[in-house]
Amino acid sequence: MTVRLAVKVVPGASQSRIAGWLGKELKIRVSAPPEKGKANKQVKVLLANATGLTGKQVRIIAGHTSTHKLVEPAGINSACIGRLSGTRKTPEQGPG
Repeated sequence: MTVRLAVKVVPGASQSRIAGWLGKELKIRVSAPPEKGKANKQVKVLLANATGLTGKQVRIIAGHTSTHKLVEPAGINSACIGRLSGTRKTPEQGPG
């Protein structure tokens, strides 16, 4: 089963990190600016590191030029998604 993750990206942050759940979106702060795909690349690397995947296994499938993105990390399940922000709650359970 393919897992898709709604992400809210905050580019230009002081540090790159997964900030936690914002409703049903995972809020990710990245230090890269929103230009020439730099912020998108940092989002992919951050999610890959957090899930044990490679950057190529994390695809942005919608929202390439938006702060709201739909991301598809290959080969992980919803339980892994719930642990991304250090909480065991899943997006369906609300913010952590």
